[in-house]
Amino acid sequence: MSTPAAAAPLPPWAAEIASLYASHAASQFILHGNVQDCLPLPGPSSDLSRLGKLEDYILEVLIPQFAVVLTYDLGGGLRVVRGQQHFNAWPSAPAAGSPMPRAPREAIDVLTHYARYISNVRRAGGSAIKAAFVLRDAHLAIPSLPGGLNYDLNAMALQVKTWASEPLLTEHPFAAFLFTENLNDLHPLIARDPRSSNIRVPLPPPAMLADTFRRLAPVYPVSLGPWQDRWHIPSAQLAGATLVSIESLLKIKEYRREPISEGDLSKLKKELVEKDCQDLIEFIDPVRTLDDLHGQEAVKEWLRQDLALWRQNDTAAMPMGYLFCGPVGTGKTWMVECLAGEAGVPVVKLKNFRDRWVGSTEGNLEKIFRLLQALGKCFVFIDEADQALGKRGTGTDGDSGVGGRVYSMMAKEMSNTANRGRIIWILASSRPDLIEVDLKRPGRVDVKIPIFPTLTPEEGFALLRALCQKRQVPLEESAFESLKPHIPNWLTPGAAEALAMKIYRLVKTKGLSPAESALACLTDYQPAVSPEIMQFQIDLAVSEATDLSFVPPALRPAGKV
Repeated sequence: MSTPAAAAPLPPWAAEIASLYASHAASQFILHGNVQDCLPLPGPSSDLSRLGKLEDYILEVLIPQFAVVLTYDLGGGLRVVRGQQHFNAWPSAPAAGSPMPRAPREAIDVLTHYARYISNVRRAGGSAIKAAFVLRDAHLAIPSLPGGLNYDLNAMALQVKTWASEPLLTEHPFAAFLFTENLNDLHPLIARDPRSSNIRVPLPPPAMLADTFRRLAPVYPVSLGPWQDRWHIPSAQLAGATLVSIESLLKIKEYRREPISEGDLSKLKKELVEKDCQDLIEFIDPVRTLDDLHGQEAVKEWLRQDLALWRQNDTAAMPMGYLFCGPVGTGKTWMVECLAGEAGVPVVKLKNFRDRWVGSTEGNLEKIFRLLQALGKCFVFIDEADQALGKRGTGTDGDSGVGGRVYSMMAKEMSNTANRGRIIWILASSRPDLIEVDLKRPGRVDVKIPIFPTLTPEEGFALLRALCQKRQVPLEESAFESLKPHIPNWLTPGAAEALAMKIYRLVKTKGLSPAESALACLTDYQPAVSPEIMQFQIDLAVSEATDLSFVPPALRPAGKV
């Protein structure tokens, strides 16, 4: 495998394939990840805007000298895309005009027999015919299924394994390429075969995006017009999106004669990435800063110190992750939004990645991890982490082992030191005791921050007053004395928000003053969470804190005040 001397350097994943093949270390490659995207293709200087599928890239860049190339997918069946004359010389080739096999088992049989035929011809002294097989969406033809009792699937998987292990084939100039978005979707006999090389195709990095924008500029002069010779700006902003989605955006913008403005970029990135990830993640717009966080001064100081190190790229003391824990309604999500706004980086919230189909949950996580690797600096927010992160189990909880596999994948990704300074995990939970201890250890979650409700009437009044002010129903400071006996203990931001809304409603519907409305609402107030549960969750948050400076003196253990 080689490319012309004048061609652009190979991307790392393609260079790895070329190196493995040239050294005879591997001849079968399972390409996973961003395999549905398009790639820039080589071409004459008059046509620098060519984008093609992964299959096109392999045929034109990696194996242009291979005489025979056969492809297979469930929709199109088996096809000869190069070297029909060589293939027809095979005595067992389907007769002219006869249909090629479409069913997976028959197609795999034909491919295997043909590979053995050309290898035997070479061993017998005949000419060596370089041949390659490409299996698009291999996981649909040879999927991973529970139980391992599907004999046809197992037989096909074993045949494909022989392509990478049978000496007759490995000694021949032969290569096989299997495409699958997620390794977990492919039959494990193939996906875990040590003789095959698993090659991850990443989302396009900013350098590739910048080069692609430069090449596409003549095709989309209006939409890309504002960025001439400044391609690094949109490429950095749109990192994490696929070239397919970006090209679709350019076509729409060009049709509408709308240039892409700087203000468009963050919105476009959110739309493109969420669309590519099919509702597995959600971008949270960081419109707040830590100045919007009520109280928590020790916590804010700590977080600002971390962010200062992050901006300086001094990552040695940067945490891999945070755990925000505290009673229900204390504002854990709010704190995440404030932190992200202070940092000026995206917040990716994981959602809906669990699926009822076996293997789909793991595949969804693979897709999410690929995105995170492409985004650059970001926070990854997992709400209700005690439920989302799985357990170190083996399926005894009735979920066929999905929880255990989710746990293993999350644990591995959260402790990946290559992510330090790039990806910061934020877990939020009112029941941190239900999160596996290993997921909360240093190296995955280095800083555990407790968040508490108000502890005094003064704190409760200040919180309520701030929220009423936002609704244009200001509470005068002089109202505190009359309201003080009615202000509940352990008022959470969530409960205070509901009270402020009720106060606003009474002001507008009954014509009462804000102070009168507040007194009426507080007199009839019933806490949404029982005092027993609130006390239990407060105690959990105190016990989880990594630093007692985060805990108000009134809540610290005896002797630690």
